[in-house]
Amino acid sequence: MQTRPVRSASQRVAPAPKLGIIAGGGELPGRLEDACRAGGRDRFVLAFNGVGSVESVTPDAWVDIGRVSDTFALLHEAKCEEIVLAGPIRRPKLSALRLDKRGRSMLAKFTRVWGRDDALLSLIVHELEDEGFRVVGADDVLGELLASEGPLGRLVPGEQAAADMKLGVRVIAALGTLDIAQAVVVQQGRVLGIEAAEGTDALIERCSHLQVEDGPRAVLVKLQKPGQERRVDLPAIGAATVERAAEAGFAGIAIESGGTLVMDQRGVIESADKAGLFVVAITPNWQSMDT
Repeated sequence: MQTRPVRSASQRVAPAPKLGIIAGGGELPGRLEDACRAGGRDRFVLAFNGVGSVESVTPDAWVDIGRVSDTFALLHEAKCEEIVLAGPIRRPKLSALRLDKRGRSMLAKFTRVWGRDDALLSLIVHELEDEGFRVVGADDVLGELLASEGPLGRLVPGEQAAADMKLGVRVIAALGTLDIAQAVVVQQGRVLGIEAAEGTDALIERCSHLQVEDGPRAVLVKLQKPGQERRVDLPAIGAATVERAAEAGFAGIAIESGGTLVMDQRGVIESADKAGLFVVAITPNWQSMDT
């Protein structure tokens, strides 16, 4: 009878390091927790008081966002080695932060970048790394959710939609240098709206009333900003995004291949096909953009 060789201790696969999930809104924190649970990975979920709702997970701890020392202490006490920032967090006024001593020592840095999303998130990543944590992207845990190039569903963009997508990419490329906007809506060569602090859902709603009635309908283009810190704030869509775009009468949605998280691919495809709306993942060539 053959026996299976016994692995030595050095050959055994080490368990994944404990993951600290700093949770905001949306589906992503719950997806991360589900992936940890399915893979037997230990995790700790931390959320901030008063900066928006957290619906998809039950946090293990809550802390005021200005209590920087307490935040780090909780993550250290939980023995987290890797940290992922997941889901949108409503940014409070600087005057309302009630910073602790550690936070006050960082105030000058925060003040310089408070209005710039990517710069602020990059600063937060830097501070976490200075504390000895490894900051990872949601796609490091949920790589299977990254969009693959090509259409999601049976529909593809027509000639006008393809031209509008190209213009949307150029707009994001130009604004990305200013750390502004992951999404833009274009119709027939005309920019209807650029994503601001209100988020993608509000952008769709706002632009639904700005479309011209005749001819091809609008296209939502949602991509990473060029040079963005991809470990935080990756663009994401789900079936709800598709349904809102369909209600607004859009022709379709363009997202970034390898750079956008698709929360429920089956639901996205089913919703798009049912609504007669295309969803396509593209690969922008940022280096070729004349911005």
